[in-house]
Amino acid sequence: MSSSTPGTAGKKTKAATGAKAATGAKAATGGKASAPRKAPKAESHLAMVRRARRINRELAEVYPYAHPELDFRNPFELLVATVLSAQTTDLRVNQTTPALFAAYPTPEDMAAAVPEEMEEIIRPTGFFRAKTKSLMGLSAALRDEFGGEVPGRLEDLVKLPGVGRKTANVVLGNAFGVPGITVDTHFGRLVRRWKWTDEEDPVKVEAVVAGIFPKSEWTMLSHRVVFHGRRICHARKPACGACPIAPLCPSYGEGETDPEKARKLLKYEMGGHPGQRLSPPADYPGMPAPALGNG
Repeated sequence: MSSSTPGTAGKKTKAATGAKAATGAKAATGGKASAPRKAPKAESHLAMVRRARRINRELAEVYPYAHPELDFRNPFELLVATVLSAQTTDLRVNQTTPALFAAYPTPEDMAAAVPEEMEEIIRPTGFFRAKTKSLMGLSAALRDEFGGEVPGRLEDLVKLPGVGRKTANVVLGNAFGVPGITVDTHFGRLVRRWKWTDEEDPVKVEAVVAGIFPKSEWTMLSHRVVFHGRRICHARKPACGACPIAPLCPSYGEGETDPEKARKLLKYEMGGHPGQRLSPPADYPGMPAPALGNG
């Protein structure tokens, strides 16, 4: 697949414009020390909210196919996959869950599993003993307290072993259609780079961002921000020169600003590589991920 994807072609000029502006500013001084510049005027809360909402609209154009990157067919599978995704990649989870759900398709089956046998299946995801304990515990709770069904309320989900607000919001937003903001490492990193908040605590980040956007946007906003963090705005070396929202980013320049070098940093479908899901949605423009042992 080509590295060009829907929504990105028209955005490259924005990133290039930001890079050219920086180069032009340096050239204008003739290489001499410039006079001290006044500190930029502090952005008002209203201006930040407007910029944040514009970023969301821009990301919606770049990633119209944004989706949860865990394979699942029902709320139970999504709950289990999300618990497994801690400290590993969605790809590794997706490569592991087919065998897991073939062995334990229901909460009743998983609650009655032989721990050592489950541990062996989920070993590739890491922390397999602790995860096995959580999965068997939450499955027993679903069996005994919820009739074998995943509850659709946050206050019930967070009582399950191994389930916190992040996991609960993933399940609510994607299995039940209940709006939720998923604050993972990518989401937290990007909202701080964009100066929406300087909070580090995920619960506080969630509260701040919830106050910026209407509820109807919460779930898809989460997907778009995470997609952008995984594909372009990386932790160690963001691809600033290939970023479609560079003109809106107060942290532009933290990463590679040269457009050609930045494009080489793009990941997944943006870089012409497979995504994380073995069974992606029909509108996903990239290639499906390989099954375990095939890549």
